[in-house]
Amino acid sequence: MAGNKKKKTSITLPHYMWLSLSIVLAIILWIAVSKSEGGSVMFADPWKVFQALIKKAGNGTLWPHIQISLFRVISGFSIAFAVSIPVAFLMAWYKPFRYLVEPWIQFIRNIPPLAYIPLIVLGSGVGEKSKVIVIFIAAFLTLVITIYQGVLNVDQTLIKAAKVLGANDRDIFFKIIIPASTPYILIGTRLGLSASLTTLIAAELTGASKGLGIMTQQASAMFERDVLLLGIILIGVLGITFEKIVKTLERKLTGWQEKIQ
Repeated sequence: MAGNKKKKTSITLPHYMWLSLSIVLAIILWIAVSKSEGGSVMFADPWKVFQALIKKAGNGTLWPHIQISLFRVISGFSIAFAVSIPVAFLMAWYKPFRYLVEPWIQFIRNIPPLAYIPLIVLGSGVGEKSKVIVIFIAAFLTLVITIYQGVLNVDQTLIKAAKVLGANDRDIFFKIIIPASTPYILIGTRLGLSASLTTLIAAELTGASKGLGIMTQQASAMFERDVLLLGIILIGVLGITFEKIVKTLERKLTGWQEKIQ
């Protein structure tokens, strides 16, 4: 008998079954916590949260909250994405620009976006502009650092080989730097969207009347535990949706690269 044979102990199940099992376990844990002596003060049970969802969706008060929050997140992130890419590439390629700009980036990224709210409100008022600016700051700092590190990590051997073969700077940029940096751009996109969502509640502190962030704050003030949890869950669902979209783009744009599973 071959003594080197190992028994297969891993359970092979389809991904959707693992996902279903994970959701069921989460709901069981949620119910257990909501029924416990301490947890009942903080958590409404799943049925009450579901009832809150049906009620708010039925009376038309939920969709405006979701729509305006999505508008703020997508607007702030989109502007941050458009600005961060040229800044990150310039920082990586041109040392004078890097030496001038990188200290600002490193300094500002250590300050939480919440700290800028009073200044932003003074400068931009309490309209949509101030909320988008807060989200822009959070997403931009995440994006620019991630993309910048990605461009710096491009294999120099490829660049040298291209120069030996007669490639000019334009060819190197479009045929080597951009393809090699694409995974980092996508990672930055995922992290930037996450930062945008986590900053949403802080952004909506600037005098918002609608939005998932303000909905959770109002529910907390009114001790509506079911609505509070509903808002938190919906923000999480939006985050997972963004994550899936970016992962789909990642598979299509970087499918040529080898991935270590």
